Parts: sequence; structure tokens; C-alpha cells
Amino acid sequence: MSAPIAIIGTGLAGLSAAQALHTAGLAVQLFDKSRGSGGRMASKRSDAGSLDLGAQYFTARDRRFMETVQQWQARGWVAEWDPQLYNSREGRLSPSPDEQVRWVGTPRMSAITRAMLGALPVHFSCRITEVFRGEQHWTLQDAEGQSHGPFSSVIIATPAPQATALLAATPKLASAAANVVMEPTWAVALSFATALDTPVEGCFVQDSPLDWLARSTSKPGRDANPDTWVLHASSAWSRQHLDLGKEAVIEQLLGAFAEMIGCAVPAPSNALAHRWLYARPASGHEWGALADADHGIYVCGDWCLSGRVEGAWLSGQEAARRLLEHRRE
Repeated sequence: MSAPIAIIGTGLAGLSAAQALHTAGLAVQLFDKSRGSGGRMASKRSDAGSLDLGAQYFTARDRRFMETVQQWQARGWVAEWDPQLYNSREGRLSPSPDEQVRWVGTPRMSAITRAMLGALPVHFSCRITEVFRGEQHWTLQDAEGQSHGPFSSVIIATPAPQATALLAATPKLASAAANVVMEPTWAVALSFATALDTPVEGCFVQDSPLDWLARSTSKPGRDANPDTWVLHASSAWSRQHLDLGKEAVIEQLLGAFAEMIGCAVPAPSNALAHRWLYARPASGHEWGALADADHGIYVCGDWCLSGRVEGAWLSGQEAARRLLEHRRE
């Protein structure tokens, strides 16, 4: 019986790889520093219900991913979101002609990764700090000094800066990951006791500290009360205000929101801020996944492809494919 495969990170890329390997009959063990799965597709519970603070929706263009999303839809994990979409430029709102199909997890974004995880063995609240190889196998060490292993292969499915730190044993892969720039995003959720008097349900914003906002309550499967909105600051604004206190972030982004939404905005009944340090890659790559197959170490994530949700899923599939291919050789 060969040793299991370790997968570090239970965002969409890690779970995509885990599912493909599990389906192929291989044993996997997952690790995540957070208390639950989802990575940037995680949802945060709050007094206003469950909030999607990271990925707001996703699109499907690749045939394989489209087929998978249709399976998810049949199982009730996702639904189409067809918001009243707007653009805001120089403070002026105009309807967006964008026709693409947008998907969301139901009743929250993290429903997808939670369902994918299923009963796979996972260690949550376990931050892996080191990955090292003996003669035959890999061992992981966590922040508490505990060792985990032996593992036949390791798949690292974290944002590039975190992956870089875990790739000390493979300098070539470490240097590829180290060259990837990830952009931060401040996210703010606002709840209003009375629904705001605006038709806007989603908006792409320019010339503002914001670059996106969504009326969460317009997504399928969400509670309609209270009226809850998620705002994403632009990468540039987030970079400039990386260490700003959460109260100040809420105040500034609420101000930008009130200025552009075109209706009266009362004080929110509830507000929270979350900083995504590694929200998205600054540019796309065409790697699919990174691999040192001879040593059994693989890296996947949205940053290995398009930076989109679809890219994360495809990258996980590619890491699993390369691992399985190497086993067959």
C-alpha cells in the first residue's frame, strides 16, 4: 500500500486535485490553516447571515469546467445569478450590456467546496510551515512543530507567496512561484435594515476606491432581509491602505459607495471588513500547474492560469493529471 498524497490548501484548486485523485483510487490527506474549506471562496457567517466576501461569482468557458458546473447545478450546489448589472464611470451609473452567465454557490459560495470536500480526511487549523523529503517520502511540519507523513507526493494549492515558502526543497519551482505577484483586496459587507432604493444588483466601478459591488441579497438562495451588500476595493486602493484599521476601511468604502450608488444611504445596521492579502494574481500564466514529477511535488492554484475560479479548478485537475501520468510511467 503506497503512502497517501498530501494536499496543502482546501480552496477550489486543492479540492479539484483531491477529487480527481480520490476518483482514481488514490488516498489523499488535506491540510488547511483555516477553520474551514474554501480559500477565497469561503463564506463568513455574520449577524446578517452568510456573506461571500471573496469570489463573488464565477463564469465557465472551458468545456470540462462547464460540464462540471452542470453537475454541480444538478446537485443543487450552484445556481445561475442574473443580476441587474451596471457600470459606474466618473460617478455615472449606466446599465451593463454584459450577457455572460454567472454562477454562484447556493446558499453560499462555500457550499461548493464543502460539498467537494465531502468525507475526505482533512486537518483544519493546521498551518504547514515546512515540506521536506527523505530518501523515499515527504514529511510535512506544522506551525506547532508536529510532523505529518510519510507521503508519496505533495500538492501545494495555496497562493503563490505561501507556496514559495513551502518549496524550499525544489528551488526551480520556488523561483517560479516567487515571481508571481498577487494583488490584495479589501472587502466590506454592509447591511441595511431598509432596502436601498436602487435597481443595482451588481456593478463594475471605475475612477473610485471601489472596483466592484454586489447586492448579496439578489443572489439565489440568500435571505432577502436585511439588505446586504459586498464591496471590493480596487487593488491599487487596497495596496495603498493595506494596514489601515478595519473601522477606517469601512468608513472610506461606505463613503465611496454612498457617492456612486445614486440613492440615499443610511447608516448600516451592520458592517464588517476583511482583507484578502493575496486576492488575485496581477497577471495570468499558462502553466496549468507546476511540477517536479520525479520528486513528487506539484503546485496548483488560480495563479497558475487565469486567476479566475475556473482557473483554480482547471489547475487542480492539471496537477492531478500530471501526478497520475507520472505514476503510470
